[in-house]
Amino acid sequence: MARKKPKTEDVIRCSWPKVEDPEYTRYHDEEWGVPKTGDIELFEKIILEGFQSGLSWITILKKRDDFRRAFHDFDPKKIARYKDKDFERLLNDEGIVRNRLKIEATIHNAKAYLELSKERSFADFIWSFVDHKPIINQPKTMRDIPAETEISKQMSKGLKSKGFRFVGPTTAYAFMQSVGMVNDHIIDCFRHEPCAKLQRNFKFKQGA
Repeated sequence: MARKKPKTEDVIRCSWPKVEDPEYTRYHDEEWGVPKTGDIELFEKIILEGFQSGLSWITILKKRDDFRRAFHDFDPKKIARYKDKDFERLLNDEGIVRNRLKIEATIHNAKAYLELSKERSFADFIWSFVDHKPIINQPKTMRDIPAETEISKQMSKGLKSKGFRFVGPTTAYAFMQSVGMVNDHIIDCFRHEPCAKLQRNFKFKQGA
């Protein structure tokens, strides 16, 4: 028998997902902190985290399907071939965040991704910053969670050295949290232990 999902009013969550927004709550309950190792899903996430810079994540989350449509499901090979007409199309697409610099960075990052893939996979490169093993933190409150860490600074520097843009230390840390490289659910959150269990049992496997 399938387990019932906990009702919103029955559980303790991190304070950032607003309970009145079902999609935000679903993202927290099902995606945030779950380890991801697929190259494309990681590429999508680093791009979306870059678009979030200066905005709230819920703004990006609500536009995620439009971003996927606009950027050909974040296929780096397709994005890297974008021409001026594609750039103009994106600038005029009301479904996404129409920021010229961020759109330019996405096209540039796709090219950087393809160059990196000649040496190693994007997932292997990203996960190497934590030695391919998630970090399980024990934050008691949201105040215990940093905006950036030494590792996120190293990741930012590493990504920039490979030609990536809009990948500052804060963006890198938000990325690490979201793709399960770090468990920053507060310890009382009902998702902390399930994510910690996944992370304790995690063994890096390309595309898993």
